Amino acid sequence: MIARTPQPPYYAVIFTSLRSEQEQGYADAAARMLELAARQDGFLGVESARGADGLGITVSYWRDEAAIRHWREEGEHRIAQRRGRQDWYSGFQVRVCRVERAYGFER
Repeated sequence: MIARTPQPPYYAVIFTSLRSEQEQGYADAAARMLELAARQDGFLGVESARGADGLGITVSYWRDEAAIRHWREEGEHRIAQRRGRQDWYSGFQVRVCRVERAYGFER
């Protein structure tokens, strides 16, 4: 689903990851992180896709950098981050961007 975001400016966190072969607990943790993020002050939405090759891109949208920092430091999220490094990902990159313009199309 395409996230419904407000008029810019706002921020996007782009999490690009390559999954390892370890599956144990990943789906439950991913669902829980989405649930927790949606409750965070400043959360605006999320979009996510993963290819058959294990490459995934998740873009979360945030009101400001303070909201992003708060999410990065959230307790359960910190635990999931450690688990991701240890088990679920063979690599990842995080990119934080300020969205200056946004436009789209809907039928």
